[in-house]
Amino acid sequence: MTQVQSVYQRGLDAPVAGPHRRGDGRRVAVIGAGACGICAAKYLLEVGFDVTVFEIGSQIGGMWCYQNDNGRSSAYRTLHINTSRGVTRFSDLDFDDATQPFPDHYDMHRYLAAYAEHFRVTPRIRFNHRVTTVRPAFTQGASAPAWDVVTEAGGPERFDAVIVATGHLSAPLDVPMFSGFGGEYLHAHDYREPEPFVGKRICVVGVGNSACDIASDICVTSRRTVLVARSGAVILPKLMFGRAFTDITAKIQRPWIPRLLRQRITRFLAWLAHGDLTRLGFKPPAELVHTTSNATVVTDIAYRRITVKQGIEAVDGTRIRFSDGTEEAFDTLIAATGYRIDLDFIPPEVLRVEDNRLDLHLRIVPPDWPGLFFLGFFNTDTALNMVFEHQARFVREILLGNAALPPPADMRRAIAERQAWYAGRFKNTPRHTIEEEHVRYLNDLRRATREMVARARRGEGAPAPRQAAE
Repeated sequence: MTQVQSVYQRGLDAPVAGPHRRGDGRRVAVIGAGACGICAAKYLLEVGFDVTVFEIGSQIGGMWCYQNDNGRSSAYRTLHINTSRGVTRFSDLDFDDATQPFPDHYDMHRYLAAYAEHFRVTPRIRFNHRVTTVRPAFTQGASAPAWDVVTEAGGPERFDAVIVATGHLSAPLDVPMFSGFGGEYLHAHDYREPEPFVGKRICVVGVGNSACDIASDICVTSRRTVLVARSGAVILPKLMFGRAFTDITAKIQRPWIPRLLRQRITRFLAWLAHGDLTRLGFKPPAELVHTTSNATVVTDIAYRRITVKQGIEAVDGTRIRFSDGTEEAFDTLIAATGYRIDLDFIPPEVLRVEDNRLDLHLRIVPPDWPGLFFLGFFNTDTALNMVFEHQARFVREILLGNAALPPPADMRRAIAERQAWYAGRFKNTPRHTIEEEHVRYLNDLRRATREMVARARRGEGAPAPRQAAE
């Protein structure tokens, strides 16, 4: 294999944690045919589960399908993934030869469609099936898990388990202050191409990947572009020493290298590439933040195509007053201010979204509801596909009966401890409620799986459900 892979991707070649078992045709619903959903379906199909994937639109690929008719994709025309193709790929299928070193959304969509076809997931997808309700059809603690899935096309249809893989980047989070802007307003979710903004005065709010991409996209042909970085930023380069930056940092993503040392090495390499970002107008990061990866924004700022401001004090018509006391008029305000988690088909008595936080054990399991799992509801510091694979294998071992979950009280305690650990380190924003450092997270998944396998072998916990669906 010539492509660089993470140590955790290579680890996916290892045998499953528990004894060899089969799904025996038990029915599992997967909601969403994006990268996470088709990955989960693949891992369950190969051990004999009867999987149905419900997709709201007509395409595979979720957010990586540009102009996806499901209305949930925030992909813009120039979007490339931030990680190299070797780090981004799933462990058991490479990209085709036409794929760029940093795949764009066309490459990603083509790859995900090929993945679903290769592993025979595509025939299991029901396109244009919007799920409206997922509700329990069993008595907690007294009967095997069973879940009813209702779609706009009909239902209910009963399943032994449900995996929710709808993603968390589809419902824009708007800032109330911006509602008073008198010019053109849009969220980054609705940005597609730079042509409509030629010659305009543009204010882009945010310093994440989308904000920096969009600012660099429009700054060459706009009359003026201002980037508002309300918090400190860590901007990683795409290339360094002629190599993909993520291929370099993949070499230090080892569990035996302390977390703080990994962070310091990464920030030192970013400093070598970009220097001190405060010279360009950014605040120094006072707390840990989700890193940004961008190939051109630092150069665009140095060339004065983009001006950095550190906050907005007020919006009055088309005029925006910044925290440094300056004030300007703008034609367009683009808010790259994040997203809120939208799970309107899950009853609130099953799972509530509070402060954009999900109370899930290891970001996956609602403690009181066996047979229901949430995959992909996290932000992390590496390629998502590899983490999706680990989550899918975790769920597969539970459904096979190889692993038994801890008691609900233990899971709730672990959830609180995890939330407190991250809250004490990362900036307090809605985005960081689902932040995960992948080395720590995958170690926790592996350790939890070993403990759960031991529980199952001792006969503790609920057995795997057997044909609860009717």
